Order: sequence, then structure tokens, then C-alpha cells
Amino acid sequence: MLVHGAITNGPAAWSKQRPLAERWQLLVVSRPGFVPNPPEERCDFEPDASAIAGLLDPPAHLVGHSYGGLVALLAAAQRPEGVRSLTVIEPAVMSLLRGDPEVEEAIAHHLALLGAHRDDPRGFLAAFTASLGGDAATVPDPLPDQLRQHVELLMHERFPWEAAIPIETLASAPFPTFAVSGGHSPMHEMMCDTLAGRLGPSAQRAVIEGAGHIVQRTGAAFNDRLEHFLVSRQ
Repeated sequence: MLVHGAITNGPAAWSKQRPLAERWQLLVVSRPGFVPNPPEERCDFEPDASAIAGLLDPPAHLVGHSYGGLVALLAAAQRPEGVRSLTVIEPAVMSLLRGDPEVEEAIAHHLALLGAHRDDPRGFLAAFTASLGGDAATVPDPLPDQLRQHVELLMHERFPWEAAIPIETLASAPFPTFAVSGGHSPMHEMMCDTLAGRLGPSAQRAVIEGAGHIVQRTGAAFNDRLEHFLVSRQ
């Protein structure tokens, strides 16, 4: 089960994982507010996590990216018996590192972007893209309607640093865990290192460079590493 983050819906976020469908059943979800679902005024990790937990029957290998990684962590803690393994890609786990200067600076920067572009989704997306190591010049002007819907949802999401991550529950759960980062940001490396360390000595960790924050867009490089983890933990 593949859980996307912000900006893109499920099929777009996981397009490079389609080759895995030759050997795995892929369940690609699009969270509330993301096309083809109707617009929502607000994105919130708690109801999204409950919705994902409700889909874990039969049990599944759960994979989440960014905000979707946070959602996956919370869903796995809600329903550990429904999780065969848990993989998170640069999950938004800032709450584990509150007080760290780099994390606090990133939070302040995000809030500043929201304030500076409150009525300018395109400007916000360009600045947000650059902050994650992407190319702001690739942001279309004007934004297509579906993309604008997703950006406005991001601008009104519940902040991920408000999440209480149930580390003890996750660390004691029977399923294996895997944290993946993209090697583009010291803060994201620190978050993944911290998460993996607190999940216990059996948690796996990998850095896959080449696509910035959206590690799964490396295609085969990510797919091969994910599949190795899934097969080795069957």
C-alpha cells in the first residue's frame, strides 16, 4: 500500500513504481482532497491515518512518502496487526526533533513562506519546491486546476510537527521497518537517522540519491532496494 505526500496524488507520486506490479499487488491510495477526490478545506494527518489503518485488511506492506510517511507511521501504530512491513521515505517527523536549531529554522521558514504567499499558490509552490532541493523554474504558470487544488491543500494542512508519534508502540511492533532518505538535506538525513535509531536496532536505513526529496522517482534504484527489503523480511 503506497501513501503519497503533498502536491501529487497517488498515481502521480508512485508512477515510477509501476514495474513492481509485475510481482506485487500495488494498492495506490489518493488521500482526501487529492484528485480524483473532491477538494477539502484542510489536510490532517490524524483522520488520514485512521482511513489508511482501515484499509489494512488483509495486512499489507505499508510505504509512505513525506507527509504520507507520517500518516503511515500513525496508521501502523493504530493497526500493527495489519502491517507486514513499514517503509517511510523522508517522513515528516519534525516533532521528534523539536528544539534542534535546524528543525526549528525549517519550521520558521515554512511559516514564513505561508505568510509571504498567503494568496499566491504558484509563488508558494515555487518557493516550497526550492526548499526541498527541486527546481522552482519547473513550476508551471499559471498552475493547472488540479495542481492548484493540491497546493492549496498543502497550504492549509495541519502542521506535521504537531503530530505525537507513538515511537514506543512502533518500536515494539512485530513488523520490520525501513527509513529511506535522498541525501539532499542534512535535516532530512537527521530525521531519518533519528527515527530509525528510535525504532530499534533492527530498523533498516538507506540513502538513495538522485531525486531529492521524492526518492521514489529514482525508479529502479529505489524499487530494487525496497523489493530487497520486502523479500528479505517475508
